[in-house]
Amino acid sequence: MILTAQRGRGSKIHLLLDGEYAVTTDAEFWAQNFICDGYDISDEEWSELLLKVNYRKAFNKCADLLSRRDHSIKELRDKLLRTVDGDSADKAIQKFIEMGYLDDEKFAKSLAKHLYENKNASDYTVKQELFKRGISKEIVERIIADSDIDPINSAEELIRKKYLLKLSAENGREKVIAALMRKGFSYYDIQAALKKICNDE
Repeated sequence: MILTAQRGRGSKIHLLLDGEYAVTTDAEFWAQNFICDGYDISDEEWSELLLKVNYRKAFNKCADLLSRRDHSIKELRDKLLRTVDGDSADKAIQKFIEMGYLDDEKFAKSLAKHLYENKNASDYTVKQELFKRGISKEIVERIIADSDIDPINSAEELIRKKYLLKLSAENGREKVIAALMRKGFSYYDIQAALKKICNDE
């Protein structure tokens, strides 16, 4: 197979085999792994080069995604698999774990804190959000157990923020109770929160 390289936009380099497009990499990678245009590359050599190209792509994508926000390992892997193979994704993820940039427990604690403090979420909602992002049952249970958030206070804050006006509407109390139960609050906690609000009024 004859390997040739063509410059693309910016720093992109397109690699062609026998004149047919094969894969895109970047100028820095190509400078480090330069092969002369017209080189007759063997299947084994091409496979090795392709592994390097895909790992480079996975590594760069990891860096880009993590620079935007923290991710769980599952979230990151799911996004990588849209553009790279599983082995390259796993290898890049392992590298970022080793460098300390990817940590499911740290991510889960941060997300739980945000949900509790900014969304007035129930334990149930926090669990579901963490499970959805692939956090292990052990980590989730530990975070919930370590939480000192009072569910009655959370329910009260949520009612005051989103549902206070609805309480005075027809069947408003029942609708607010149903809405909070769908968010994972217990009937007892909702009633206690409503009692506190009525007492304040």
